[in-house]
Amino acid sequence: MVKNNNPWDGDDIINLEELTNSSAGKRIARRLKQISGKTPDDNYGSYIKYGIILFLILWVCSGFYQVQPSEQGVVMRFGKYVYTTDAGLHYHLPAPIEKVVKVVVTQERSINLGSGDNRDYRNNAFTESHMLTGDENIVDINLTVVWKIKDAKDFLFSMRSPAETVSVAAQSVLREIVGQSEMQPIITGDRGKVEDETKAELQRVLDEFNAGIEIVRVKLQKADPPREVVDAFNEVQRAKADMERFKNEAEAYRNEVLPKARGHAAQITQDAEAYKAATINKAEGEAKRFASVYAAYKNGQEVTIKKMYLDTLENVLAKANKVIIDPAKNSNVLPVLPLNTQGKKE
Repeated sequence: MVKNNNPWDGDDIINLEELTNSSAGKRIARRLKQISGKTPDDNYGSYIKYGIILFLILWVCSGFYQVQPSEQGVVMRFGKYVYTTDAGLHYHLPAPIEKVVKVVVTQERSINLGSGDNRDYRNNAFTESHMLTGDENIVDINLTVVWKIKDAKDFLFSMRSPAETVSVAAQSVLREIVGQSEMQPIITGDRGKVEDETKAELQRVLDEFNAGIEIVRVKLQKADPPREVVDAFNEVQRAKADMERFKNEAEAYRNEVLPKARGHAAQITQDAEAYKAATINKAEGEAKRFASVYAAYKNGQEVTIKKMYLDTLENVLAKANKVIIDPAKNSNVLPVLPLNTQGKKE
């Protein structure tokens, strides 16, 4: 009797004796004899041979495979890496000798730090997003890391969990960079520097691991003070803003006053220098005049004394309003009323 099983799925085989002795087997044998003039025993060996040949042909043809432009094919022989193939039609030894694993290398993948999207292998979002800055402040950061595969062989054999490795490495690198920076630049707008430094350092770490991963970009989505202290932080920021405003106003006042003071000081200095020069020149002139008068005095004392006396009287009387008349020499002088000098102080 024939068992109703697929011979390729198990170890059961067809019992030819039962098939031949059965009524159905006899009818099949007579029909085959009428068609070909041969018995089933004669054709059984041919069927097996053709089946084996067909199986070998299909097995050999199964080694052909197609790699798409966005993929890399990693060929393994008995589980050991052999070589990598690029886009196109290729051939490898059929299974189980060799097999190929196709890896999409152009697809961009992303990981978010601080959002709590991947808590299955990371700490909770609070611990992940809160970091200590270099000036001992806590900042709440949400970072997105976009990466893709650049080497399929390293990606498959160097790491067990690539996404987890990228996440842990990115968090470690980000904590290091934030720990070396102050809070204010990170929050107020110096995010590009943090992103660039994080990308470069993360790429260096992954290259040391031979991860076969390329960091495409790093984006700092959020950088704020913790929610619990945001009010106090805002007060501090307002105080710092007021301080900067007062400082700028003082700088402006200083820039306005100092030039005027310096100009006034320079003017006083110049006036003093001019007065000094004039006084020195006048003193030198007086000294030279005195020296010349003294030289004339030595040559003619009486003449010099009389001249000095007359010059002194001339200078003194030139400033007086009185007229002195010698009555002995001017006895015919008629006194007049000085009407034009009324009201003047004598």
